[in-house]
Amino acid sequence: EVQLQASGGGLVQAGGSLRLSCLASGFTFDDHAMGWFRQIPGKEREGIACISNINGSTYYEDSVKGRFTISRDNAKDMVYLQMNNLKPEDTAVYSCVARYQPRFLGEELFRGLELCYDYDYWGQGTQVTVSS
Repeated sequence: EVQLQASGGGLVQAGGSLRLSCLASGFTFDDHAMGWFRQIPGKEREGIACISNINGSTYYEDSVKGRFTISRDNAKDMVYLQMNNLKPEDTAVYSCVARYQPRFLGEELFRGLELCYDYDYWGQGTQVTVSS
């Protein structure tokens, strides 16, 4: 059974930091690009960060560049999102996704955030609330 378990959300004041974690299981982690999406009530889900499994390249949505950092630990099947200088508009449910990109390809399917758009797996999210 495929699972993507996100954790680490919470309530934080503007300017604060949080680190989200996502534990993956049930699929070959090393053959998947990993990403983070968020959903604000009443708005469409948006992709905000993606990390390639082939070369470790990272991609970010403009509003989080310079504040958020995505990373992965292939030995632990974990993906992380370090969020600094949080703003009230970052309040959302954050979920991790996985997109199949086998290592034998040798190069990425896409270079950019769209690498994670057509994801194969999606996990339940963790709530992040930023107070002003």
